[in-house]
Amino acid sequence: MTTSLVDRYVFTALRRVPEQQRADIDRELRASIEDAVDARIEAGEAREAAIERTLLELGDPDRLADSYADRPNYLIGPELYPVWRRSLMALLTIVLPIVVVVVAVVQVLAEDAGVGEVIGSAVGTIITVGAHMCFWVTLGFWIVERTGAGKDDLNRPWTPKDLPRYEPGALTRVQFAANLVWPAVLILAIVLQQFTFTDEPLLDPANWSFWWPVLIALVVLKGMWAFWVYRLGAWTRQVAAVNAVHGVVTGGVILYLLASDHFFNPAFSGFNGTDVDLEGWISVAVMITTALSIVYDIVDVARKAEQARKGLGVKIPGTGNTYTAG
Repeated sequence: MTTSLVDRYVFTALRRVPEQQRADIDRELRASIEDAVDARIEAGEAREAAIERTLLELGDPDRLADSYADRPNYLIGPELYPVWRRSLMALLTIVLPIVVVVVAVVQVLAEDAGVGEVIGSAVGTIITVGAHMCFWVTLGFWIVERTGAGKDDLNRPWTPKDLPRYEPGALTRVQFAANLVWPAVLILAIVLQQFTFTDEPLLDPANWSFWWPVLIALVVLKGMWAFWVYRLGAWTRQVAAVNAVHGVVTGGVILYLLASDHFFNPAFSGFNGTDVDLEGWISVAVMITTALSIVYDIVDVARKAEQARKGLGVKIPGTGNTYTAG
């Protein structure tokens, strides 16, 4: 029985070992077990009990086999895990929303596309594209983990420069990128809905004589404001004042066009064929969303500017701590 127990342990471990290494590991593992058993017997233990305790200390034979074969028993190891997580989060929080917006715009501009179809398409895109991003990014890092190819390039040495900035006035690179990406996507959507996809644009084409160029200019100014704040590295009263003026003007343009029924194209076929005033409901929803978004943005920037002026710290998410510069 005792011999069978050792054999079963060794055979289980050898299943996960490359064939060319099995003979050497078989001899090494058996010798190690025998030495440990002999030592326990000399200490007064019975042989059967000594074997069981020795195997118990060696632990799971599958894990032991991985250590013998120098093979990781995890999908993404601790060296690459931070890089994998940052890459995946960047794709899911920046790239995926852009893809969803583009798909929704294309769906809206398609003929006979209802609200339900647009929502369904957006949800389907989130699930499908998100799943593909998770799978392919993880697969790529798994290959790097197992082969080692490109591992040094991905896992560059950490330096103190990589630490996040928690200063009250700092606009992070991610926030700066988001303030540039979304204006670019919005401008692209305004232009594409007019000149591609369909002969019936969603937005009123008559506004290209004045209002749409004005709105595009305001969007560009928002991106320039973000660049100014990023280079300045501080939330100031001037920054808050400029942002408030920009928000009021931008919101005023959008709300005026919506209230006067000059925002959406009255000839757009997607608003027809229903018993409800779909255009009216969407206009109200956009008006409420626009007003709330602008008010929140103005208040948030003003709050940050006041905190920076008073030298107050900022709360660090997930820590319960407050950081104060200096």
